[in-house]
Amino acid sequence: MRAIVYTENGDPDVLHLVDRPTPEPGPGEVRVRLAFSGVNPTNWKRRRTTAPGAGGQVPDQDGSGTVDAVGEGVDPVLVGERVWVWEAAWERPHGTAAEYTVVPARQVVLLGAGPSSELGAALGIPFLTAHRCLTVAESLPDRLGPGSLTGHTVLVQGGAGAVGNAAIQLARWADATVIATVSGPRKAQLAAAAGASHVVNYREQDVVAEVRKVAPKGVDTIVEVSAATNAAVDAQVIGLHGAVAMYADDGGAEVTVPVRAQMVPNARWQFVLVYTEPERAKSIGVEDVNAAVLDGAVRVGEDAGLPLHVFPLPETAQAHRAVEDGAVGKVLVDVTA
Repeated sequence: MRAIVYTENGDPDVLHLVDRPTPEPGPGEVRVRLAFSGVNPTNWKRRRTTAPGAGGQVPDQDGSGTVDAVGEGVDPVLVGERVWVWEAAWERPHGTAAEYTVVPARQVVLLGAGPSSELGAALGIPFLTAHRCLTVAESLPDRLGPGSLTGHTVLVQGGAGAVGNAAIQLARWADATVIATVSGPRKAQLAAAAGASHVVNYREQDVVAEVRKVAPKGVDTIVEVSAATNAAVDAQVIGLHGAVAMYADDGGAEVTVPVRAQMVPNARWQFVLVYTEPERAKSIGVEDVNAAVLDGAVRVGEDAGLPLHVFPLPETAQAHRAVEDGAVGKVLVDVTA
């Protein structure tokens, strides 16, 4: 099979297209013939910092495709089913930047006939991260669904990013009021297309004042892309029993929090990394995200606020570079091209 592999850490140039044996599923595993691979910031960060195994590492965690073989103990009825894949490369050698991947059966989710393969590959890390951010506050339920966030307000800091887009879509599906911050008119259009109820340009507007207009008592949760930059604002707008869910790291940044001001609302400052989140929370996230997909509440593309940037498999290095350079939207690799 064709696969992208790296055998040393470094820039995108360490990614090479090779031909290697098609992996066989072991007990409890399934093999997926991939259509698309999703590229996330954690993919390039791992490529730069985590040493690959002796046989090299196929990158990328997310993907979509069709189950074409199952291992011992897995119901063969799965063969031929369209699925989306999550965490393929987490502590495993077979990521999704290849024609085939092998993962535990629990890490494939039925996609059904309707949703596109592009959408399936865009789920995984961004949507599971967003789900975690939207459910860690004590004032919110631990499950998302239609009406579960009625009467609640969510602030998405960075509403045009992949996780920000996912948070907006999931929160709106659950009937929350969503405020998104952005850095300019183009990103404002994307956040609004995703479904944000209110969009604030933080370069031109007072975020605290604008948020307080919508939520005088503060917001229930903050989906935070840059805690070191936004901590002072977050501390002023978090509501009673709310949470600031921090899912990204600005290159080793540190956060300063006004302790007394956060004691009064019993606020929670929660760090989020989807790979190591509690298993129950992750299982619920997978179920809820898939429910949103089957409900038609999740979309990709320009009209969903998430422009797609698609690269053929031999250009996976360019795809990784695009994510490193801050491409706005979702970067995918067409594994069949």
